[in-house]
Amino acid sequence: MSTPADHTRRRLGLAEETTLAVDRIACTGHGVCAQLLSQVRLDEWGYPVVDDPAVPEPDARTAIRHCPARALYLRKAPPAT
Repeated sequence: MSTPADHTRRRLGLAEETTLAVDRIACTGHGVCAQLLSQVRLDEWGYPVVDDPAVPEPDARTAIRHCPARALYLRKAPPAT
C-alpha cells in the first residue's frame, strides 16, 4: 500500500521506479494476474506474459498479493537513457 511519504517521493522524483516481473519457475499458471492486470496476457500454455512491465504500483501490489504461487514481484526498473 502506498503511503503519503511514498506519494511525495514519487512526486519529487526521488522514488525508485519499479516494474512488475514474473518468477517463471514459481509460476503455476493460475492466471489471476491476467484477470487483474490489463498489462498481462496468458501464453498458449496459460502462463503470464507481461506486455508492459510499468504497471502502476498499487495495481501491481494487488496482483502480487493475490498470486496463489507468489510468483509476481516488483524489481527496480533499469535507468532511463
